[in-house]
Amino acid sequence: MATEAALPQTAQIPVINVSQIDASTADKLVDAAATFGFIFVELESTNIDYNDVQRMFELSKKFFASPRSEKAKCAITENNKGWSSMLSETLDPEHQSRGDFKEALNFGEFADGKAQQPMPEALAADESYLSGFFDSCHNLCVRLLQLFAMGLKIDEDAGGKDWFSARHDRSGPSGSILRLLHYPVIPPEAGYVPEKDIRAGAHSDYGSITLLFQRPAQEGLEILSKGWQPVPVHPEGVDTTRPPPILVNIGDLLSYWTGGYLKSTVHRVVVPPSASAGGEDRYSMAFFCHPVDTALLVPVPSALLRERGKKRGAMEAEAEGKAITAAEHLKGRLAATYGWKK
Repeated sequence: MATEAALPQTAQIPVINVSQIDASTADKLVDAAATFGFIFVELESTNIDYNDVQRMFELSKKFFASPRSEKAKCAITENNKGWSSMLSETLDPEHQSRGDFKEALNFGEFADGKAQQPMPEALAADESYLSGFFDSCHNLCVRLLQLFAMGLKIDEDAGGKDWFSARHDRSGPSGSILRLLHYPVIPPEAGYVPEKDIRAGAHSDYGSITLLFQRPAQEGLEILSKGWQPVPVHPEGVDTTRPPPILVNIGDLLSYWTGGYLKSTVHRVVVPPSASAGGEDRYSMAFFCHPVDTALLVPVPSALLRERGKKRGAMEAEAEGKAITAAEHLKGRLAATYGWKK
């Protein structure tokens, strides 16, 4: 008798309360980031209200439901801001035969509540609200970066817990992006082949840290850890009647900055096995936190990294006299993703 194939093991990512900026919380965060590259953060322990998250998802659905002709008026450009259509982004160009089955809207930094890019007609009336949510995400990232600095034991005379946050202080332009994502039902005529096609190709994120907001029961995210492991929206042990926790992951830049000690884990989005052939509409939101463009990626002055860190990334680059800025790091990654010239 044939037996069903065993389902892959669900990723066991720790859930952390970050209401306190203290040594215990900092050590838990750094340990999880060095081990998994991903951490669940209790939403209730942050400065972000679940009602705001829900309203943001409603605004996202409103935008993606607008006519293509309207969305095209704010098409993405080489500054990484604007709308990218289905199949236009290829996150894993080495293995994908065509682009990702998703669409997205990227917002860069706001100035005095105003977007520094064309505003979609569907969201024009909510510009200041979007700006406020962007600020809330940035403020949470600052808190997390302070905790990472504490956990890494960054030298006090170099800035201590403020070493990372000082380089993310909004003093100049950065690559930070608030991204609204829509993975629509894939119609049969699209010829979607799970073995070749994907909703979001295997990749690691480009920045310092990423905040991911997900909706209940809209699965599909997987991380690469001893094979592909599904990441639940509500991890084991978390009451499903509570708001989903925020999923935080380490990006390439922070991994590079720490000589590879903090782990930037490869992940992807698939049509989950439990869904119908074309999947179901999936909405998520990501905040990609980047330092100011001019921040130099030099070795982090950390006692812990001096003891345990590996000589690669920023450490190796500085030794060779090739330290780069945050902007240079980002431009190289975007060029590969969209096929843009560097």
